[in-house]
Amino acid sequence: MNKEFTYKLKVTRFDENYCPAVNTRITTNFANLARGEHRRNNLRAALRMIDNRFNALAYWDNPEGDRYGVELEIVSVDIDVKGNGETFPAIEILKTVIVDRSTGKRSDGIVGNNFSSYVRDYDFSVVLQEHNAGQTSFSVPPNFGDLHGNIFKHFVNSDSYKSNFTKLPVICLSVSDNKTYRRTENQHPVLGVEYVPNESSLTERYFKKMGLQVRYFMPSHSVAPFAFYFLVIC
Repeated sequence: MNKEFTYKLKVTRFDENYCPAVNTRITTNFANLARGEHRRNNLRAALRMIDNRFNALAYWDNPEGDRYGVELEIVSVDIDVKGNGETFPAIEILKTVIVDRSTGKRSDGIVGNNFSSYVRDYDFSVVLQEHNAGQTSFSVPPNFGDLHGNIFKHFVNSDSYKSNFTKLPVICLSVSDNKTYRRTENQHPVLGVEYVPNESSLTERYFKKMGLQVRYFMPSHSVAPFAFYFLVIC
């Protein structure tokens, strides 16, 4: 990809006062919470749930289950393709900061978490549907996901990413309900029991073009595994 591409990052705090930006996808989870008559109560409940869930997982030396707080920032990434200042909303991700209320220490969490992309929406909602219109069997068009994958990899390797984030991205998604997941003997101390699927999925192949690998874990008190997409740097 063209090395002249540049990125403009905007950071918005995700708290009970959050209002979605004009170019935020309307189906994005955190944007949905911030709309409607009960938006503030919805946001408070979601943030409280996040704190409670984090404390339940980080239970060591945390007898009251309230030692930690999770602060969230929405990172909107616009790409400037031509270098003329005109940008396109490429990616929206979440950045976490973990606050230790006992010591006052603040620690950068991972970046990624939730993931939003207009290009991915276009691929799945337009390109894929048009390719399969009138077909008797499902197939994937040639080079499906290449553009999106290249944009993501270019961004992660850019000076903009490296100057703003100290950790590689991790994206967490709910698992597909049309696959079977087999429990393994491996158990992570926080992420829980690891599972393996019976087959690959289109989402896995799409994210692989972004340079991401996937493993499946089910944390304690969860009802289903989660897919954790991550980068491996050799």
